[in-house]
Amino acid sequence: MKFTGGKNKVEIKSWCEHIEAGALKQAYNLANHPAVFHHVAIMPDCHEGYGMPIGGVIACQRAVIPNAVGVDIGCGMCAVKTSCAAPDRERLKRILGTIRERIPLGFNHRSQKVEAAHLPPVDDEDAAMPVVRREFESARAQIGTLGGGNHFIELQRDPGGALWVMIHSGSRNIGKQVADHYNQLAVAVDQKRRTPLPRDWQLAYLDADSREGMSYLAEMQYCVDFALANRRMMMDIVCGILTEELAGQIGFDPMVNIAHNYAVRESHFGREVWVHRKGATLAAEGTVGIIPGSQGARSYIVSGLGNAESFASCSHGAGRRLGRKQAQRELDLHEEIRRLDEQGILHSIRGKRDLDEAAGAYKDIGEVMASQADLVRITQELSPLAVVKG
Repeated sequence: MKFTGGKNKVEIKSWCEHIEAGALKQAYNLANHPAVFHHVAIMPDCHEGYGMPIGGVIACQRAVIPNAVGVDIGCGMCAVKTSCAAPDRERLKRILGTIRERIPLGFNHRSQKVEAAHLPPVDDEDAAMPVVRREFESARAQIGTLGGGNHFIELQRDPGGALWVMIHSGSRNIGKQVADHYNQLAVAVDQKRRTPLPRDWQLAYLDADSREGMSYLAEMQYCVDFALANRRMMMDIVCGILTEELAGQIGFDPMVNIAHNYAVRESHFGREVWVHRKGATLAAEGTVGIIPGSQGARSYIVSGLGNAESFASCSHGAGRRLGRKQAQRELDLHEEIRRLDEQGILHSIRGKRDLDEAAGAYKDIGEVMASQADLVRITQELSPLAVVKG
């Protein structure tokens, strides 16, 4: 732990070496929030988000804060180790081309909706899930699609030469619709309180046991389940492509999965609380996790150490060093491409607008991992070979 801040309602405990001003202000807001319990934990990949820093963890005894989960509910990582060696460059290019043909990227959806059975089930009459019921038909065209931003499909190699597949994606538009609906509802509820929160905190909350709070938790969990189903469908597609390309001479280990935007009931410091992890992942003792680097950097399979001070959590990645527009303005396109080309990585940097996802836009993953040596143990280091970005 690098920093502990006091003189608030609760402490701030940070594993981040240098917290940007905007994220630090958000951490102080959280530390003075009436619903936040015990302390605020800041992970080493911390950067400013909406209301709560990305890379933040809080616990609440009786409340849920939609913006402390975020808009991409259930976003997370999955990874599969294969039984084959990493393919040569030409074969990797063919595999990437087929992935782009079969998995819609960015804002693209499926041209034909998938069968409803591929989605988590929802009762058409369930009054507790109005947004999910409204968005269900649209979601049938979104499952098995990557999305944009920092979402990716990456082929990687471990030190033994084995090929891995890693995917980062979330709940697509259904998660955003749920998040926006309940944040607006929380704002309306908060304005009726005797002492409403400052609107610019963006941290309006719901009583977890209220009708609205229970409805949010039900719809949030649906989005977590949808995001997992989304990643699983894409992983099945990629593994199918590899099987075709390698003429069936390949096996696959069970998929590792971990989410990083959600709230869940856990026990900490003698209380049952709602832990909110926003851009942070569970790192309970023995939990297998995934911490990806930026495009062109190494990624890690880890085992959690169960550190109580972090609410048994760790980072979800390297974390942004530059905002998206800032990266496009300040990074050198030719230098970013040169760095990736020299490593032999098949990448997705083509023009200035792609620089928001260049390696230079992110923190050094080695420094991030060193900062959380008391949160996780590295079990596997993976080097990038080829990446598809949304």
